Amino acid sequence: MTWNVHRPPLADGTTILVTGGNGGIGYFIAEQLASVGASVIIGSRSTAKASAAIRAISTRIPNAQVQHVLLDLTDIDSLPVAVQRLKVDSLDAVVLNAGIALDIPQRKENKRGHELMLATNYLGHFALVHHLAPKLTAAPAARIVTMGSFAARSEHLDLDDLQSERDYNPKRTYGRSKLAQMIFAFELDRRLRLLGNTCISVIAHPGGALDALTPPRGGVHQRSGRAHLLALPYKALLQGKDAGAWSAVRAVLDQDVQSGQLWGPRTLGLRGTPHLEKPKDHMTDPTTGSELWAATSSLTNSNPFAI
Repeated sequence: MTWNVHRPPLADGTTILVTGGNGGIGYFIAEQLASVGASVIIGSRSTAKASAAIRAISTRIPNAQVQHVLLDLTDIDSLPVAVQRLKVDSLDAVVLNAGIALDIPQRKENKRGHELMLATNYLGHFALVHHLAPKLTAAPAARIVTMGSFAARSEHLDLDDLQSERDYNPKRTYGRSKLAQMIFAFELDRRLRLLGNTCISVIAHPGGALDALTPPRGGVHQRSGRAHLLALPYKALLQGKDAGAWSAVRAVLDQDVQSGQLWGPRTLGLRGTPHLEKPKDHMTDPTTGSELWAATSSLTNSNPFAI
């Protein structure tokens, strides 16, 4: 079946959590899933931003089922309470999308002493999946969709300096945090299959998604006409964040998607409709995956889907 990004299949009766669904690519993932009937839960640490996102979605989709759960991935200790607030017995999918990219030269930490980008983009999601596992397993065939990044292609993890304590560079640290997410997702696939669990782990990435090429949404995203015009020459290679959401939406909804697959934009991995990609070897190496899992489990006191 040819996949139509503008007319995905209906998702009535499904419940999907999107972390960071209050803005950026996460907002458009939430909007597109709500447009086909999914009950969408926006996980966000900002009630005000989540409320603005819900209003924007409801304006475009009058019958949208969208709600907010307070979710702070930088605070691992708060996650059990956040999961309890979901008030659902089962969860059909979670999109691990929330993230931050710092460009300041000073390394920042959360209250546990974890480097902030790694903590938000990866460690928090690892712990969240741990706490969500019972709700995901309760669904017939739940999907855990991890949002990776094109930036991860050229990075390599230093497991001896996972938190960039010795060698901090904001751009590299961000890329490594996204690579850690992707390595985790491939390792999660291997573990789920060994367990015979019906959940699947799928990886998606948005390609090159620019604010200036993103359509406006009231209260969520505005763009100046000048910025949009200046960005038009880049449309040959890049796209807006609405299009950046397409890969994740397909990973959630396409019945032909399989566990352990990587989905990204068709044109050079940067723009276009989503297609199946071949991941880089350093993303799928089982030894690295196992070692990263052990290190992360120790840092977060969690172990997703452990027997």
